[in-house]
Amino acid sequence: MDAGEDHRRKAIIRKKSSYRISLSASLPEDVCAAFSGDTICAVKLSKDPFSDMRASILEMIQNVGVHDWDEMEELVYCYVALNSPDLHGIIANAFLSLSCLFS
Repeated sequence: MDAGEDHRRKAIIRKKSSYRISLSASLPEDVCAAFSGDTICAVKLSKDPFSDMRASILEMIQNVGVHDWDEMEELVYCYVALNSPDLHGIIANAFLSLSCLFS
């Protein structure tokens, strides 16, 4: 492989990795007990952060048992507290897409 090919390959790798987004960290101390018990936080690289975030939220709603708007608000707080401000719009859209579950 010549130097030109190596440079192009590295540029492609950088370009591919530049659209991945990392999700999640650890829960804040003031989180409701429903979300702080057996739940875990995971770091995830995603090519489709909206779909992955939505799936994660839906999993939490189903497994933890979110039953009303107060619990949903607490869950929103968890996701916002755990993730970078760059993801807050994606989080909001993912929650809004699931709001029909509580209408």
